[in-house]
Amino acid sequence: MSNIERATRPHYPILDGLRGVAAIIVVTFHLSEPLATGHLDILVNHGYLAVDFFFLLSGFVMGYAYDGRWDTMTAGSFFKRRIIRLQPMVILGMTLGALGFYFTDSTLWPLIHTVPLWKMLLVMLIGYTILPVPLSLDIRGWEEMHPLNSVGWSLFFEYIANILYAVWIRKFSTKALGILVALAAVALTHLAITNGDVSGGWTLNAEQVRVGLTRTMYPFFAGLLLSRIAKPTQIKNAFLWCSLLIAAVLYMPRIGDAEHLWMNGIYESVCIIIVFPLIVYLGASGLMQSQREHRICKFLGNISYPLYLVHYPLVYFYVAWISNHKGVTLADVWPYALLILTGSIALAYVALKWYDEPVRKWLQKRKPSTS
Repeated sequence: MSNIERATRPHYPILDGLRGVAAIIVVTFHLSEPLATGHLDILVNHGYLAVDFFFLLSGFVMGYAYDGRWDTMTAGSFFKRRIIRLQPMVILGMTLGALGFYFTDSTLWPLIHTVPLWKMLLVMLIGYTILPVPLSLDIRGWEEMHPLNSVGWSLFFEYIANILYAVWIRKFSTKALGILVALAAVALTHLAITNGDVSGGWTLNAEQVRVGLTRTMYPFFAGLLLSRIAKPTQIKNAFLWCSLLIAAVLYMPRIGDAEHLWMNGIYESVCIIIVFPLIVYLGASGLMQSQREHRICKFLGNISYPLYLVHYPLVYFYVAWISNHKGVTLADVWPYALLILTGSIALAYVALKWYDEPVRKWLQKRKPSTS
């Protein structure tokens, strides 16, 4: 693909906007979790599926942006691009988690104040690489891959998908890729139905790594396949309708009860395997209705990744406060939840403009030019 062809390829601003919508719903999911008695009655019950939507979006964008460039691009230059795009915010997110760590001491995490500084700093430095920390370094007690910023687990699997794509799967024919995606869909459905959901992947043990890989393989490579075979049309009001559809899927209450976990598993399988690709296709086919809609999509797209990486260090404070005030209800906590939500969006924007964009621009200048 020539430079002229790349320069004239259309951008998909609606997909950027949808990423931002999903990121905001992720924040509301994490704010609703501490109020639940268990995984069956979380107010934003399917908010964690936003991660699976992110994976599918990433695969679609990866194929669209890079599939036609491998005649002039090496795997090394590809990885440099991805590191420049992803790592600055990973480092900031882990740093924010470290700065707030000792201030989130609570009845939920009673041993935080006993963690030596060197151990916390070691976890932070490992977190900078996005490599998961072993359970022996679980300084918070939640068995997280990244105890300073929980959401880092999904970036770890994002990198795995990127590596698989660049080293191997980009070479697959469309037919071979389709077979891989079909097998991954079967594995995803099995996981969802047997477990009752696909939630998980953030602990460094065999079972949770299996969950994380299963959650990553289908949506990422289904997105890649979609980028190869989809022929977007022109759909009006796509951003509005896709946003409503994402909200409906992620805010849907739990399907079934503890005795019928398979019902929820079927729901989540359908959402990830069918509904999410449909949303991405509709978003890629969408027409911008106005400059105002374009600005909204641009803003949401710009803050989506920073928001995902900076909100959880703030959520730790919120969770600690709730654990120290037993019996609080939604009516009691909604002002604090709203403060965390708006504060996270503001922090994401500040991080974008004052840190992420300048750092990436500086790194781009230092990166050897590639075709």
